[in-house]
Amino acid sequence: MSQAQQHRSGPPYAPTMAAVGGVPSVIPDVPISAVFIFLYMVFAATNMTIFQINNRRSHKFIPSVALFAFCMARVATLTLRIAWANRQTNIRLAIAANIFVNAGILIVYVVNLIFAQRILRAKQPSLGWHTALRIALKLLYVGIACALIMVITAVVLSVYSLDPYTLRACRAVQLTSGTYLLVFTTIPVFLTAAAYLLPRSPKEETFGDGRMKTKAAIVLTTVCLCMLTSGFKIGTAYAPPRALNDPAWYHGKAPFYVFNFTVEILILCVLTLSRVDKRFYIPDGSSKPGYYSDRVGSLSGSVREIKVEKERRHEDIISDSV
Repeated sequence: MSQAQQHRSGPPYAPTMAAVGGVPSVIPDVPISAVFIFLYMVFAATNMTIFQINNRRSHKFIPSVALFAFCMARVATLTLRIAWANRQTNIRLAIAANIFVNAGILIVYVVNLIFAQRILRAKQPSLGWHTALRIALKLLYVGIACALIMVITAVVLSVYSLDPYTLRACRAVQLTSGTYLLVFTTIPVFLTAAAYLLPRSPKEETFGDGRMKTKAAIVLTTVCLCMLTSGFKIGTAYAPPRALNDPAWYHGKAPFYVFNFTVEILILCVLTLSRVDKRFYIPDGSSKPGYYSDRVGSLSGSVREIKVEKERRHEDIISDSV
């Protein structure tokens, strides 16, 4: 144990290694955070308004709520950073702020995968609706939850322990979770590629408004931006640790705000302004091939109409006989 660690006060312990973004200060962190809070609030209000208007028209689109939740999570993240800037020695605030920085973007990762899955199901129904793929995607979602829990546990434990073995284990857990998240961000690329590179299916469907190629371009654009921010996080995490008084360029405030919040605002611009609520809408209860184009729903409606007509004729016959 180093001499610096021996003289540290009781837990939670202040970090001795440089981290991306460093310790926030009133200037410049508070005004920058305030600007981002305003932008996230605008997108939160926009997505919730879109959801409410669509919902009144029986056009339920849950991803709009997910984007609203993501924006509000980022408002909480930046609010915590402002509070931390005004109380720089408060380690608990630092822990909460760091956890929210890593957790919020996961919502967008999941939304991207859902959109890519819809494209695959429309272009390649036999593959997109296959039971094995469904199970695999569900396991990936479980993995996201596990990765988040592991990150939170490692972050909290690392500031409550001075044991070198524990700190190494926490770092290994964070690297493993970060690597998994980076891999997760790339999966929509493979699903979209499979949708277009495999032989064209005779049962191909369409859904929502606009061309399928435009939908694919939206997904790939947001995925690339997510890969950028996720790659920056894991790249800096794998870099050799630097002392608190000897940070690298990527530990600065500019990379922190650019590769996190600026990139996320760009993602929100793409998803919100392109009106994904119209482009990626599918009928409620879609659970098998034919539902996206509502062929199954139309068939079921026709069967119901035939049954109703038969019952009506049967009642007419009975009334006439009486």
